[in-house]
Amino acid sequence: MPDYLDDLRFAHVLADAADAATMDRFKALDLKVETKPDMTPVSEADKAAEELIRGHLKRSRPRDAILGEEYGIQGTGPRRWVVDPIDGTKNYVRGVPVWATLISLMEAGEGGYQPVVGVVSAPALGRRWWAAKGHGAYTGRSLASASRLQVSRVAGLSDASFAYSSLSGWEERGRLDGFLDLTRKVWRTRAYGDFWPYMLVAEGAVDICAEPELSLWDMAANAIVVTEAGGSFTGLDGRPGPHSGNAAASNGLLHDALLGHLGGEH
Repeated sequence: MPDYLDDLRFAHVLADAADAATMDRFKALDLKVETKPDMTPVSEADKAAEELIRGHLKRSRPRDAILGEEYGIQGTGPRRWVVDPIDGTKNYVRGVPVWATLISLMEAGEGGYQPVVGVVSAPALGRRWWAAKGHGAYTGRSLASASRLQVSRVAGLSDASFAYSSLSGWEERGRLDGFLDLTRKVWRTRAYGDFWPYMLVAEGAVDICAEPELSLWDMAANAIVVTEAGGSFTGLDGRPGPHSGNAAASNGLLHDALLGHLGGEH
């Protein structure tokens, strides 16, 4: 099996470049914000960060394909970099520090493309998390200064901390009853939002999290970090990986219970 460590080191280089660009414009008084066709905001910083990452990839990994939130898919082949330049744009444009650049390398295999490298970099929080297939998941300021991530061992919903992003998405998809029932069963709920709940699951600080609607670039990097930390990452349908258009992540022990409340056809 490839060790992917060169790709992981390169993903850190990409994240460093993106962090410099996004932090330069964070809280800028003249930040330009547009609305995309789906009515979500996109800032000049989203576009600049993705352009920067694409430029590095074209120079250093010219054979690899690139899929990004702002500029779509370019290239073909068994290796595909998946990029969300700013996950949490609404936070970014309001000056809330909970946003991150998500970078993942996916490789073709059985069951389609699967993430083999992931970096989640949240410079306004001063945090970064990463993983490579078969090498575990870590957090720290650099590859040389890192601590290994391990999911929690909480085995009962009544002791579990559940993180989510918002209520409206669950209601719009007819899943609110199951969601609310789950919130009543768990010890604690908090709406940390976006990438952060998945990183908290990987750290063992939160036990379960889920979101009802997501794109591949929202999930690929998160998925490899959670699973390399010993957790489970599936769609609400139970399909492993970041391919279902929604996500459920857990410490593994609670995954069946999580899907029991939020999964199924709606």
